[in-house]
Amino acid sequence: MGALDEPLTKLVGDRTAKVLADSLKLRTVGDLLHHYPRRYVERGQLTSLDELEVDEHVTVLARIEKVTLIPFRGRKGDRLEVVVTDGRSRLSLVFFNQGWRQKELRSGAQGLFAGKVNVFNRTRQLVSPDYQLLDEDAGSDAAQQFAGRLIPVYGASAQMPSWKLSICIDTALTKHLGDVGEPLPAELRERHDLIPLPEALELIHRPRGQADRERAQSRLRWDEAFVLQVALAQRRAAESALPAKPRRAREGGLLDAFDERLPFTLTEGQRKVSAEIAADLASEHPMHRLLQGEVGSGKTLVALRAMLAVVDAGGQAVLLAPTEVLAQQHHRSIVEMMGDLAEGGMLGSSDLGTRVVLLTGSMGVPARRQALLDMACGDAGIAIGTHALIEDKVQFQDLGLVVVDEQHRFGVEQRDALRAKGDQPPHLLVMTATPIPRTVAMTVFGDLETSVLDQLPAGRSPISTHVVPAVEKPNFLARAWERVREEVGKGHQAYVVCPRIGDEEPAADPKKKRKAAEEDFEDIADAGARSDERRPPLSVVETAEKLVKGPLSGLRVEILHGRLAPEAKDDVMRRFSAGEVDVLVATTVIEVGVNVPNATAMVIMDADRFGVSQLHQLRGRVGRGSAAGLCLLVSDMPAGSPARARLEAVAGTLDGFELSRIDLEQRREGDVLGQAQSGVKSSLKVLSVLEDEQVILTARTEATRLVAEDPELAAHPELRTALESLIDEDRAAYMEKG
Repeated sequence: MGALDEPLTKLVGDRTAKVLADSLKLRTVGDLLHHYPRRYVERGQLTSLDELEVDEHVTVLARIEKVTLIPFRGRKGDRLEVVVTDGRSRLSLVFFNQGWRQKELRSGAQGLFAGKVNVFNRTRQLVSPDYQLLDEDAGSDAAQQFAGRLIPVYGASAQMPSWKLSICIDTALTKHLGDVGEPLPAELRERHDLIPLPEALELIHRPRGQADRERAQSRLRWDEAFVLQVALAQRRAAESALPAKPRRAREGGLLDAFDERLPFTLTEGQRKVSAEIAADLASEHPMHRLLQGEVGSGKTLVALRAMLAVVDAGGQAVLLAPTEVLAQQHHRSIVEMMGDLAEGGMLGSSDLGTRVVLLTGSMGVPARRQALLDMACGDAGIAIGTHALIEDKVQFQDLGLVVVDEQHRFGVEQRDALRAKGDQPPHLLVMTATPIPRTVAMTVFGDLETSVLDQLPAGRSPISTHVVPAVEKPNFLARAWERVREEVGKGHQAYVVCPRIGDEEPAADPKKKRKAAEEDFEDIADAGARSDERRPPLSVVETAEKLVKGPLSGLRVEILHGRLAPEAKDDVMRRFSAGEVDVLVATTVIEVGVNVPNATAMVIMDADRFGVSQLHQLRGRVGRGSAAGLCLLVSDMPAGSPARARLEAVAGTLDGFELSRIDLEQRREGDVLGQAQSGVKSSLKVLSVLEDEQVILTARTEATRLVAEDPELAAHPELRTALESLIDEDRAAYMEKG
């Protein structure tokens, strides 16, 4: 075990090591050295208090403006209130029964204050915060410690404030900086003018100025980008070495017959992407491609053409969807597009046809048995379904292509289980309707070739999006329901989306429950203002009930959510598609794949509770026909709040790639080599996939070259060690199955 792998107990003692492990997941010397500062402050440059967010654990540099000791009324004890300022804004520090602190927390003193931001009487405050005074006359050694250099502010915790963490890191630097290895090859460092890693670690933690910080970050960005790209290059090399059966469409076959029947011409983007996929399918190595694009850009059509090419070549294709609603929708639309080409072996079908079967967990036994038989004997050239396709009893005669829709909804184990059903590795096409910025796709899906559809087919109508501020302008919400009635009056249909189903709560007095629902629905402002706690999100069940009795009375209103019985869900969607339902009140079960061209309006309640990409997906359900689409984002969040800013961004553009950048800036990248979809677990500490595109591109080129020359990294032991550190057991399993 190397020195950097030593547990922290030897460095800082058992008690401190336990706090570091429990609160910050720092367990080894290496973990500590690679726990970089979040930001830096300079003496005299106070933290902007306006930017502090409620519930965030912060460390601020501020000046004490006022100190007041307030005795409790009618009982023993007191409250010490300390007001600190950045020169413009103020923050309250509150200490209970700690009046003795008044002697050291004096007006005019400067210090670092750490705690969790909360709100009391509409004033932001820190309760019993940790602090370290920086003024020499306050008797603190910190003034000398931080004199003449930047002060690092670390991601900390209530038990381990930033300055205590800084002391631990200083100890690690002093004792173990000489043990730090060098993962980057010397010639690479020289080519890109990068400082050695030990120097970078010292300068990131102990910068003398901004120039030191920038030199350190430049080197550390390269470490993250290069090691990550080496991992992905090895994975690409392993994939390309596997054998696969080439699948070429035959002239005059099923694909040609399908293309001849299309009532429209493919867009230039669809033709280009189809050609890329066809070339991959004709290869003797498995295709591994990501197909991404805008809502409604025709990804399903491109995927279907790939599946038909595989059937032409004598193989079978499978489309894996995340929900039964989406699987059924895919099955209906594909059968409809293919016509008698989807009735292979049936009376009156085309001689070129194949069978298209559906398999979901809720199917009846006879239908399920027939679908399994059709797949096993090869009569079904195309199978569409949910997780039910992954079960052991599902067999294929010759599985040639796996298409995964909305890849992020599946675990890698599930995807891998389906691919294992082929005698040889089948070709893989991953689809996502969430546009991903180029560098994100390259970093997160670096082992996949990427195809992008950013052109909408002819006939798609524009969608106008507006924010409905229910608190500030309640008449706007009333107008929203009028617009829904107007659309229905024109013969169109509408969606109303809610974040919650509404049948989760225990049974209660029906009258009280109904009254509470009406209060929430009619007076969002009052519900939001009664306390600092937000009211529960609006629900499908209660919202539909209110709409039927109120603003949408007389219209045919139905509900759809994930807890309905499968037959009920299918029945509602069929009737909505057939125009027998005017307004569908639903959860995000309609988010992807649902295609009802006659639906022109969507009202999203509590829109601020949804993510940017999710809102973009939802509004893509309208404007799918010749009539223009309308999307109304209802929110009770105040103007100027981050939540409202997100909604304004969605309303301001239909460019999904631009929105995905905004979404990523807020959520960060997630664990780029694992299954975490949240930035909280980001494996990137310095590198930004949005801002460091050129570094990632260059690192990818360098990594590909190095892996081609030395696949096992035999000549680069330190790089191999860094790779093992980045790719722990879970990530290794994830990548092996990817």
